[in-house]
Amino acid sequence: MTDTAEKLDYSKTLYLPETEFPMRAGLPQKEPETVARWQKMELYKKLRASAAGREKFVLHDGPPYANGNIHIGHALNKILKDIITRSFQMRGYDANYVPGWDCHGLPIEWKIEEAYRSKGKNKDEVPVNEFRKECRDFAAGWIKIQSEEFKRLGIEGDFDNPYTTMAFRAEARIAGELLKIAKSGQLYRGSKPIMWSVVERTALAEAEVEYQDVESDMIWVKFPVTEGPESLKGAFVVIWTTTPWTIPGNRAVAYSSRYPYALYEVASAENDFGPQPGEKLIFATRLADEAAAKAKLTFKLIRPLTAEELAVVTCAHPLHGLGGGYDFQVPLLDGDHVTDDAGTGFVHTAPSHGREDFDAWMDNARALEARGISSAIPFPVDDAGFYTVDAPGFGPDAENGAARVIDDAGKKGDANDRVIKALIARHALFARGRLKHTYPHSWRSKKPVIFRNTPQWFVYMDKDLADGTTLRSRALNAIDETRFVPAAGQNRLRAMIENRPDWVLSRQRAWGVPIAVFADEKGEVLVDDAVNARILEAFEQEGADAWFAEGAKERFLGPDHDHGRWTQVMDILDVWFDSGSTHTFTLEDRPDLKWPADVYLEGSDQHRGWFHSSLLESAATRGRAPYNAVITHGFTMDEKGEKMSKSKGNVVAPQDVMKESGADILRLWVATTDYWEDQRLGKAIIQTNIDAYRKLRNTIRWMLGTLAHDKGDDIAFNDMPELERLMLHRLAELDQLVRDGYDAFDFKRIARALIDFSNVELSAFYFDIRKDALYCDAPSSLRRRASLAVIRKLFECLVTWLAPVLPFTAEEAWLSRDPSAVSVHLEQFPIVPAEWRDEALAEKWKKVRDVRRAVTGALEVERRDKRIGSSLEAAPVVHIVDAALLQALEGQDFAEICITSGITIVDGKGPDGAFRLDDLSTVSVEPKLADGVKCARSWRITADVGSDPAFPDVSARDAAALRELGFAS
Repeated sequence: MTDTAEKLDYSKTLYLPETEFPMRAGLPQKEPETVARWQKMELYKKLRASAAGREKFVLHDGPPYANGNIHIGHALNKILKDIITRSFQMRGYDANYVPGWDCHGLPIEWKIEEAYRSKGKNKDEVPVNEFRKECRDFAAGWIKIQSEEFKRLGIEGDFDNPYTTMAFRAEARIAGELLKIAKSGQLYRGSKPIMWSVVERTALAEAEVEYQDVESDMIWVKFPVTEGPESLKGAFVVIWTTTPWTIPGNRAVAYSSRYPYALYEVASAENDFGPQPGEKLIFATRLADEAAAKAKLTFKLIRPLTAEELAVVTCAHPLHGLGGGYDFQVPLLDGDHVTDDAGTGFVHTAPSHGREDFDAWMDNARALEARGISSAIPFPVDDAGFYTVDAPGFGPDAENGAARVIDDAGKKGDANDRVIKALIARHALFARGRLKHTYPHSWRSKKPVIFRNTPQWFVYMDKDLADGTTLRSRALNAIDETRFVPAAGQNRLRAMIENRPDWVLSRQRAWGVPIAVFADEKGEVLVDDAVNARILEAFEQEGADAWFAEGAKERFLGPDHDHGRWTQVMDILDVWFDSGSTHTFTLEDRPDLKWPADVYLEGSDQHRGWFHSSLLESAATRGRAPYNAVITHGFTMDEKGEKMSKSKGNVVAPQDVMKESGADILRLWVATTDYWEDQRLGKAIIQTNIDAYRKLRNTIRWMLGTLAHDKGDDIAFNDMPELERLMLHRLAELDQLVRDGYDAFDFKRIARALIDFSNVELSAFYFDIRKDALYCDAPSSLRRRASLAVIRKLFECLVTWLAPVLPFTAEEAWLSRDPSAVSVHLEQFPIVPAEWRDEALAEKWKKVRDVRRAVTGALEVERRDKRIGSSLEAAPVVHIVDAALLQALEGQDFAEICITSGITIVDGKGPDGAFRLDDLSTVSVEPKLADGVKCARSWRITADVGSDPAFPDVSARDAAALRELGFAS
C-alpha cells in the first residue's frame, strides 16, 4: 500500500450530504419564530408589491364570529383558504387574502347580557348605545385573539386591515344595501309565522336553527260538523297534532282531495274521556283503523265520502264558548301538503303557527271572505311565550292567568296541559299520547323555538322587479351560472332557494345594524334620497349607533316630513344580511380586490347561511351572485366518526395540535383529507400525518445535503442520461397534475402524488440508484453533474409546489438552500419545459423497473435468510423470456439500477428454483454472490480493485475520482 493510500480517510473523499437542515423539525418552536420573521419583514406587503399588475384572484373570506377561541372547524376552513390563495399567488396571480369577522348579533349580545345578569344588572336599564359599546369592545377583543391564532396556523393575509361588519364604513354600507332594497319596493312589513326564540326574545332564521330529538304531547281532537251535507251534521272531523298549544290558534282544517275519506260510527269504546258508542267520525280511509286503536275503539263503516262533500263542510271550533270566544266557523280547505301516511288525513290549520298553515289560509283568503269567514290571522302568543287576548280562556284574562308555551329557561310551560284539560272538559279530545320526534332549537341557546305570528320586515321572493324577474328567479339563474365544488352543492342550494319563503330581515335585539327606515301605520316605507343620504353620512362618521342616539328621528327626517306620521323602525337586521353584504364593503370598496369574487369557501352548512344570504342580497341589488365559484367542506368528526363534544372528551383543539406537533402537521392533514366530505381527526390520524411529514422532510433534507456540492452546472437535456430524463419527464407530469389539482381545489390528489413521488420514486428509486454516483464519481462525471442538475430542479419544484400546503417547512428549506433569499412564498412555481415529456421513455422505464422489482424481490429473500447483508454483495443472474423487456434493458447499467456489484442478463427461461414474482412470470432471478474485492471507498465488489497502484484498495472508478480530486501523491 502506498503512503497516499495509508493517509486517506476515504469517507472524507466522498460527496456525502452536508446540511444544517435538521432531521427533527421542532415545528412547535420553529414555527412561531417564522411567523415573527414574516411579520417583521412585512411579507404580506412584499407579496402585494411582487404581484402588482397581475390578474387578480380573489377568495372572499366568509366571516367567522368574533366570540371565542378558534376550533378545529376554523382551522380546517382557514387552512383551505390559505392553500388556495398561496397556490394562485405562486402561479402568476395577485391573490390577496383579506380576513373578515362577523361582529353583530345575538351570540355577542347574549354574552354581555349574561355578564349583566351575573352582576345583577338589567340590560333594559342601560342606555342602548352604552350596551352596544360593550358588545363592540367584546368583539374587538376576540378579533385580536383570533387573528393571532390564525397567523399561528400560517395564514397569510391583511390582518392589519381586515374587514369587520361593525366598522363604521361597513355599517353604513349594510344600511345602504337595505335602503336600496327598500327603494326598489322589495321590502315590506308583514305578519307571518316565524321561528321565535322565547329564551332570546327574537326571530330566528333557518340558518340559526338546529334540530334535536324531543318527546312531545300528541293529541287527536274532534271538530263538530255544523254545516254541510245533512248526513254529516253531528259528526266530527278528527285532527292530530304534536303541538296542543296551537289549538287556540286553529282557524281551519285541511284535507286532500287526492285521498279517500269515509264516515264511521263508534261500535265500542274502552276509554275514560274519548268518543263513545254511536258517535260518528270522519277519517281518511287508510288511517281510520290506526286512529281507532289509539282511542281503544272499534268502528263500523257507514259510507265513503266524496271530495265534493268535504269541500262544503264547516265545523265549530272544539273550544267554542271557552272564555267567551272561538265562536267562528272552521272551514275545511283542500291542501296539497296533506298526506295519508300518519295522523287522520285531516291537518289542524293554525295560520299563526306554521308556514304551510299560513300559506293554505292565505291561498283561500279571498274565498273565505266571500263565505263570510274573516281571513284575519290572530296573535295568540306573545314574545315571552304567553297567550294573549287572542287565545280566550288561556290569556291574561283567564282565571288563573295567562298560560305559557315555553318559559325563560326554555322549558315546557303549562299551555299544553291547560289546552288538553279544556278539550277533555268539552268532550273534544279523541285520544292523547306521547311522541319522540325532531324539533327545532336555537343553535345558540340550545332551547326549543316556537312558530308565532309576529309583525316583521320581509323581502319579497316572488315580486316582479319591473324587468320580468323576481328575487327567486334571479337567484336561481345565478346558481346555474356558478361553479360548485363539489358539484352536489348546486342542487342543495337550488332546492333551498326554490322552496324558501320571503326573507325575514328583522330581529328584535340591540346589537347590530338597524333596519334604518321610517314607516307609517300601514307599513309604507318612506323613500327619500335626502333622508337616506343623511342616514348614511351619519353612519359613516358615527357608526350605526347614530340611529339610536337621542334626536335621531328628527335629525334624519329633517323639516320636510311629518314626524307624527312616520315611525322610526327600531328592529335590527338579521346578521345574515350583514354577512351577505360583505361583498359590497370588501370586494367593491377595496381597490386591491375585485367584484365578484372568484371563490367563496365555507362549510356545507353555509348553503343555508352565508352562500344563501350573499346570493339573495347580491341578486336583489345587482342581479347576480357575488361569486363565480362556491366550494364547500364537511365537518370534522373524531376518529370514530362521532361528533366532537366536550362532554365526550373527544375534541381536538388546533392549539393543542400546534403545541405538540406543529401547524404544518395540521395543514398536511387538511391537504390529505377528503375535505369535501366530513373528515376524521384524532391521535392516530395525527400520528399518520407526522409519519408522512417526516418522510417528506427527510427527502427534502437529503436533497439539501446533496446540493451542498452543487456547482450549478447546466446540462443540456439531450446530453443527460436516460434516468435523469425520466425524472424530468415525471416532473413534467407532476407539474400538470399539481396545477390542475390546485385549479380543481383537489389538494388530496396533489398531496398524495407528491408524497408518493418523494417516497417511492425519489427516496426508494432515483436517489437510491444515484447515491453511488453522487457520492463517489469524479467532479467531471456527466452522470454526477446531470444528477445534481436534476436534483436542483426536483428541489425547486417540490418545495414550491408544497409551499401552499407546508408554508413553514417550505420556507425553512428554501432559506437553508439559499440564505440570501427573501421567502419561498415570493417565488413562482418553476416553468417545466414541454420537451421534458417523453412518454416513450417512461414506457421503456416501466419495463426496466418491472425487471428491477424482480431483482430486488430476490435480494430481499437473500437478506432475510442472511445469505447477504448488502445488495452490493450480490451479482444475480436474470433470465428473461420477454423480448420487450430485454430490449428495454439494452444499453443500461442494470447493476447500478439494481444497486448490485454485478448482474448478468440471460435471454431465456431460468431454472425452476429461481425467484419469480407472481405478476411477472417472464422474469426469473438466480441470486449469486459477486466476484472480486470490496472497494474500500464505494463498497462495490469489483475485479478491478487495486488496478491503480496508488490506490490499491479501491476500484478503478474510485481511483480515477481520487486522482481528479487531487489525492494522488
